[in-house]
Amino acid sequence: MRIASRYLRLLDPYMVGPDVMHVQERLITLGFYEGEADGVYNEEVFEAVRAFQTDYGLNPDGIVGPDTWNAIGLDPAVQFPVPPEGYRIEVDLERKILTLKQFTETISTYPVAVGRPSTPTPTGDWQIIQKTRNPGGPFGTRWMRINVPWGGYGIHGTDTPESIGTAASRGCIRMFNEDVNELYDIVPLGTPVRITGEVFSGRKLEIGVEPGPDIFEVKAVLTELGYYTGEVDGIYDEEIVEAVRSFQRDFNIIADGIVGVDTYNQLQLARDQYLDDREP
Repeated sequence: MRIASRYLRLLDPYMVGPDVMHVQERLITLGFYEGEADGVYNEEVFEAVRAFQTDYGLNPDGIVGPDTWNAIGLDPAVQFPVPPEGYRIEVDLERKILTLKQFTETISTYPVAVGRPSTPTPTGDWQIIQKTRNPGGPFGTRWMRINVPWGGYGIHGTDTPESIGTAASRGCIRMFNEDVNELYDIVPLGTPVRITGEVFSGRKLEIGVEPGPDIFEVKAVLTELGYYTGEVDGIYDEEIVEAVRSFQRDFNIIADGIVGVDTYNQLQLARDQYLDDREP
């Protein structure tokens, strides 16, 4: 199952960032938005997203989650050959280390923050398709988007340097600002990015599944939202089934007590809204 990065939505103050700018640029290309691609998720963007969702048969809620990210997609014109300089980036999620290589030689290694278990960094082979200087706020001093289609994922700086070395992000790869500045100046667009590691999020959770940290995360979120009062552990038992059913009923999901993709996505969105979480 694929879980999106941060959900883009209309908030006060507005959400801002290069991921918003990407959505604006795609909506301009697709003919749904006539404003400026300034990275600000304002009322005009909200209405453009709703119009896009309506035309594409999606729930017109004005929230850019995984289904809308997938439908908006990547600009087919933004494709880059592998640069001849031979640079490539490798990210080890378990060690929380980013390694820059040139051909077979290791140039530098950097500590990073990676996605939380509930919002994991997507493993696989990607490319850098966008570079932005000084995006600011939680994106720090540099942003490099990677071509994951179901969310706004990137390698970027941070305004919370204490998070480096932990699993703290919404799936993005955070670096110290001085490190991301250095990396940004070296790697060109099209640089391959390989992300490896074990991702525990996304299993279908029901009675009988093996215990795991994904169950712990679901229990923790439902505890925050007031649906679960039991022990927060990794066991999917009858008590969490009832909590999931109660949550599903409130959010118009089939109340089967099974955590599948719709429930995962709504849990993430509900948590974001409850905590006013807008971090990448």
